[in-house]
Amino acid sequence: MKTIACLHTAGSNVAVFDAACPPGVTLRHTVNEALLKDAEAAGGLTEAIAARTARALEALAGPGVDAVLLTCSTVGPGVALARAPVPVLRVDAALAEAATKGGGRVMVLCAVETTMEPSRKVFEGPAARHGATLDVRLVPGAWAAFRGGDVAGYHRLVAEAAEAAFAEGAAEVALAQASMAGAVGMARGRKPLASPPAGLAAALASA
Repeated sequence: MKTIACLHTAGSNVAVFDAACPPGVTLRHTVNEALLKDAEAAGGLTEAIAARTARALEALAGPGVDAVLLTCSTVGPGVALARAPVPVLRVDAALAEAATKGGGRVMVLCAVETTMEPSRKVFEGPAARHGATLDVRLVPGAWAAFRGGDVAGYHRLVAEAAEAAFAEGAAEVALAQASMAGAVGMARGRKPLASPPAGLAAALASA
């Protein structure tokens, strides 16, 4: 039995990751909503918030933990600053690898503006290796719905954006934020890729 410690910036992601958890894995959840809220208030990730994220990740790498997984894309760069005795991963790095491995045009959908630049950066390396081209887009109105408590509406907007992306000819559509995972089941036709399954698989492989 492997244990993965997850750091979330939205409490609702606890259930999302529990639902995606593979057999033989125990998840330990920690929620720190202030990291994301402070990044939104600052207009993006600052060095200070990235450092706070790294310290929070390091604190989770205690006895009995085999890997640490950061589930927030906005504060994802904080992973690079973390120093821990176990692997520390960002959930969207695994998603980027999975989405770009087939090449072609990859549409990366973001719900919140502060996620766009961190997502672009984490997708660029895998895209270059696999010969994929990136199109990073914001889903209008999605984050307002999420923050307003309309999670079903949030997922519907994301699902519609994914359908539109495939209709435009995208080879693959990736949902940059873990909170978007509920849109996969709502999307008609081809399904976009969500980060929780990819991130958990990567964490398990590294543990």
